[in-house]
Amino acid sequence: MKRVAIIGGGITGLCSAYYLVKAGHDVTIVDKGNITDGASFINAGYVTPSHFVPIAEPGMINQGIKWMFNNSSPFYIKPRWDMDFFKWSWYFKKSSTKQKVAKAIPVLKELNEKSRDLYAEMLASLDFDFHMERKGLLMVYKSAKNEEHEAKLAEKGKELGLDVSVLDKKALHDLEPQFSEDVIGGVHYECDAHSTPNLFMKNLKKWLDNKGVKFVLEETVTGLEVDGKTIKAISTEKNTIEADEFILAAGSWTFPLAKKLGLNIPIQPGKGYSMNITRETNITLPAILTEAKVAVTPMKGFTRFAGTMELSGDNNTILPNRVEAIASAASSFYSGFTLTSEEKQSATSGLRPVSPDGLPFIGKSSKFKNLNVAAGHAMMGWSLGPITGKLMSEIIDTNHTSVLLEPFDLERF
Repeated sequence: MKRVAIIGGGITGLCSAYYLVKAGHDVTIVDKGNITDGASFINAGYVTPSHFVPIAEPGMINQGIKWMFNNSSPFYIKPRWDMDFFKWSWYFKKSSTKQKVAKAIPVLKELNEKSRDLYAEMLASLDFDFHMERKGLLMVYKSAKNEEHEAKLAEKGKELGLDVSVLDKKALHDLEPQFSEDVIGGVHYECDAHSTPNLFMKNLKKWLDNKGVKFVLEETVTGLEVDGKTIKAISTEKNTIEADEFILAAGSWTFPLAKKLGLNIPIQPGKGYSMNITRETNITLPAILTEAKVAVTPMKGFTRFAGTMELSGDNNTILPNRVEAIASAASSFYSGFTLTSEEKQSATSGLRPVSPDGLPFIGKSSKFKNLNVAAGHAMMGWSLGPITGKLMSEIIDTNHTSVLLEPFDLERF
């Protein structure tokens, strides 16, 4: 049995703890919050083998520059003087090539499929209760341009062996009658699943608590005690936590913590927004409204509208016009549906940890023999939580890992 300290109580940290407890280890989780909010709670809840294309697509930086002065755009980069962001942007641009994207596609597809299967295993284990359904995910569109783009991705999905079908207007509206008349079609990825994140997080945390996992909450890591190539302890304002192994799974805060150790793990916070609608919407299937980049998910007890990628630094500021953009997309894509002012005022935000190439950082540090990193999952953090947690347990136990780790090398930048 090893003592393992996990910095970060998001989906990655809790899933790491789950598999480490299963393997018989003594686990402590340290988080600067109280594990009740943030990206792991407000995300769209998708488990998505369909998301096999990384965010660093060719042309994405150019599109971001075009949208830079429109802070209601789906992908918004706030103009600011920030050397760390400039470096990250340069890495992003270098990663945005057809060759690198093609190399990443099978890697992301494998990770997502394995993680989806692990979610199913967790549900079947009855360790804790959570909501998950496999109804697939719709990619819907209004324009011929997006129809062509999504059709090409669907063909690639079929080549990869995914269960996917292209729907014309009639077939789409038969499947989900709530769509407005000008939604001309969609692609249905029946390989995908969806869940209710806040229920999963709450019940997994309770299970971990009952299994003896120690939680050090609302305390920020202020220092790390190092002896040569070994980390001895981490310090907070109130506590010192000693351990045999450490996992850095602090989401968008991983980068500044890694810098304290002289490591370059470039991650930028990508803000996302969401609103929970508790009244009946009659929406039955998860969907991404492609023109607006808005995700819609029927969850347990409510429907969630989420979206946007905002690279504006480490802040949780809610920009009203970005909320309005999500609300506008909802009323535009769904017939007779309008979000109320109270529902828009309930909007919340979370910071996704975005790597420059769209692939997470997963592995053991070469600089410190007992430091493990799991971060940078961008918009796939929820989908990849279980597989990342299992990989952390396998790395610490020095077992054969479920997937090859080379693409997730901590030092690739």
